[in-house]
Amino acid sequence: MKLLRPTRLAVTLFFLAISPLCFAQSNKPTEDKAEQILQRALKGVGGDRYLQVTTVIGRGFFTDYKDGVSQIPMKFVDYISYPDKERTEFAGGGQRIIQTNFPNGGWIFDGAALTLKDQSQAQLDDFRIATRTSVENLLHGWWRAQGARLTYVGRREAGIVGRRNETVRVTYPDDFWVEYEFSADDGMPAKVLYLRKQKNRDTEEMEDVKEEDRLAKPITTDGVTSSFIIDHYRNGIQTSRIAYDSVEFNKPVAESLFAKPANIKAVK
Repeated sequence: MKLLRPTRLAVTLFFLAISPLCFAQSNKPTEDKAEQILQRALKGVGGDRYLQVTTVIGRGFFTDYKDGVSQIPMKFVDYISYPDKERTEFAGGGQRIIQTNFPNGGWIFDGAALTLKDQSQAQLDDFRIATRTSVENLLHGWWRAQGARLTYVGRREAGIVGRRNETVRVTYPDDFWVEYEFSADDGMPAKVLYLRKQKNRDTEEMEDVKEEDRLAKPITTDGVTSSFIIDHYRNGIQTSRIAYDSVEFNKPVAESLFAKPANIKAVK
């Protein structure tokens, strides 16, 4: 959900220790090391079983944070059809919101305001960033078709004494990059980090914002392992939590779920 974003397509992280290593040019040794880490992670999440996933239905609670303080959780149901369709339904506190994305488009239904609108360009851009930065994009290899390159960054502190994460970077032709951290112990996905541009409210100037997803509580379902907790941070301050109660893989997801209804009365 990638406004609210309980999407598995979207993952984000904090502390970026930017060093010369981060900006080292791609070369064969770093590419080979990065591929080894990626393949180890792929094996850890299920290997071929993971790669055979075409749809995901997730249920749980999404919690928004204001100034680092949690707000009232909302229930969500998230429908994903890989690689680029997603519909998330939120409910709670008398609200019902449906946020839907598909290639080059999307719409939002707000039950409280009784509105059905196409997504703004900013919202579409958010979804594009979420798909680009997702662990799914990395492990499925969809970034390769976009001309991106994979390099090894190095080891980092994992936030737990004595533990380290191996870090790889995907850099796109437009110079947008994403860094993924994997546990050096078991190879499982741990964090996702990237920078994005945002206008400063006070100065009106564009500035870099550090985005981070911290992945936790890995659970295996039908041979596929996924994180049931995703905490999102912006400039080191928590902004949301996705907590899954259940995840189903390769269940039927009707194409009609993604089509924009003709009017509010047609919303289901």
